[in-house]
Amino acid sequence: MISFLLNDKAVHIDASQADTTLLNYLREERKLSGTKEGCASGDCGACTVVVAHPNKQGSALEYRALNSCVTFLSAIQGKQLLTVEHLAEGETLHPVQAAMVDAHGSQCGFCTPGFVMSMFALYQKDNAPNREQINVALGGNLCRCTGYRPIIDAALNACTGAPSDKFSRNQHITLEQLAELDNSDSGLPALLMPKNRRELSVAIKENPDARLFAGSTDLALEVTQQLKSLPKLISLTEVDELQDIEETEDGLKIGAAVPFSKMETLLLKHFPALHELIERFASTPIRNQATLGGNVANASPIGDMPPALLALNAIIHVDNGSTKREINISEFFTGYRQTLLKQGEWIAGIYIPFLSEAAQVRAYKVSKRQEDDISAVCAVFNLTLDDNNIVQRLNTGFGGVAATPASDDALSNILVGKDWTLAETFEAGKNVLCQTFSPIDDVRASAEYRQTLLVNLFKRFWLQTNQHSQQIETRVHTYA
Repeated sequence: MISFLLNDKAVHIDASQADTTLLNYLREERKLSGTKEGCASGDCGACTVVVAHPNKQGSALEYRALNSCVTFLSAIQGKQLLTVEHLAEGETLHPVQAAMVDAHGSQCGFCTPGFVMSMFALYQKDNAPNREQINVALGGNLCRCTGYRPIIDAALNACTGAPSDKFSRNQHITLEQLAELDNSDSGLPALLMPKNRRELSVAIKENPDARLFAGSTDLALEVTQQLKSLPKLISLTEVDELQDIEETEDGLKIGAAVPFSKMETLLLKHFPALHELIERFASTPIRNQATLGGNVANASPIGDMPPALLALNAIIHVDNGSTKREINISEFFTGYRQTLLKQGEWIAGIYIPFLSEAAQVRAYKVSKRQEDDISAVCAVFNLTLDDNNIVQRLNTGFGGVAATPASDDALSNILVGKDWTLAETFEAGKNVLCQTFSPIDDVRASAEYRQTLLVNLFKRFWLQTNQHSQQIETRVHTYA
């Protein structure tokens, strides 16, 4: 049984279909049609809803926007679910709704509920956001007729600091209601929700054909885009061991079911060079659901984070309930969407060792859209030089150029021991990159374009990591 609050009412449901999305449940079972279906892939934001759950201390609620079209019902277990129908207080609009009216932020109105819900989640934060933070919060919400200026103005006018609405006034009541929900049932016949590694191991053994998922932002596309039926699913979101983030002396261990938005601050504290990848990883509602473990486990050759993890020498922690083992990520991917995971195993966490002071890291993503798009090519470089600019180590990770996320060991081998500042070094690396990969043509880019990008991104990295880049760039053109 799944138990949650729909606004302020307790709801208990036995889902007959494991792959029921939150959007379909709201529209078909609850007749809450303010939540719209646009793209059915988490790209447009028309389906945005907000989920509230107690913070770690249990003293306050945390609000996050989700794309309900790619979210399975397990995501609302023990939480409060809010839609656009729940915001107004009687005949009085919520401040974010009133601001949209005052700023003339809606024309056809189809996208408006999604924008309002993303804005509502932002409204619940204590600090007044600046324009950039508003842009990030509204990222993934698309408007085709109004234009974004009045919508951003509405957010600036409404989100002014500490929230003052019926939800903030009733927070203590909501916390009490959530605490009273019956969460004892580990799952449903078709949708299993184990709470620890032992229960997870049993669930997998008893249901070997069931699919595992955490955020469901990738798996749900099989339902919404490919129209497949997933008769039995195992959710990882209730397994406590997969929700931890551990900061050790030597590195960072991130639980496989930790959402990107939860790990972002700590990850960028230690690896600030990944800022571009994280900021451009889908949108805020997707980052609130998607997990690092899922991004690795699906073994997609165009996933954004595996190239970074390859360059950073990450270790994949694997578990089967009785035995744990560690796999270097350079060995983890064995083929197109294939990994070293054995039957009955799951990813427990990802360990990323901290960088040395001498390490220079850059991460690049090239896609058709600046935001909320899949990479045509992703390239991450991790370089260590000695005091004389001699290459000591170069670790790389690439996406979009092979059947799996891949490193280029040949590039590292040929450059170690060379003077990084010399144009000849760049040429040696360029020649290797031109031979290592054989990318394919697809809807995102041609093979020729991808091959050119590899060289150009390597050149960009080489120039950025040299102290006299302008002088060196001139030498490169002369040498070429």
